[in-house]
Amino acid sequence: VQLQAFGGGLVQAGGSLRLSCAAFGRTLKSYVMGWFRQAPGKEREFVAAINRSGGVTSYADSVKGRFTISRDNAKNTVYLQMNSLKPEDTAVYYCAAVYSVFVSSARNDYNYWGQGTLVTVSS
Repeated sequence: VQLQAFGGGLVQAGGSLRLSCAAFGRTLKSYVMGWFRQAPGKEREFVAAINRSGGVTSYADSVKGRFTISRDNAKNTVYLQMNSLKPEDTAVYYCAAVYSVFVSSARNDYNYWGQGTLVTVSS
């Protein structure tokens, strides 16, 4: 499955952005989906994940209460709504997919990755 993430941009602290991840080639409904991010000089880290039906989600502690992951299987798209953004949220955001039942926060569990979209939060 090919993934394409988009929706990044420059936003002031306290603002909001919604990222989208579109899938091509296969239907997403059989895949657990995740969002990860990588800041300059840092390792790629888990942000959020959602199971196949959308009924189970998982978040990194740093984004709980501010970010919401969702999916629309009919549109073959996964979303990441980001509110109350902070400068430390600045990173390249990647969507990822794994053919699985269980939600995972482990980067190595995911075997399909999009190209990333840059989010910059100014103070």
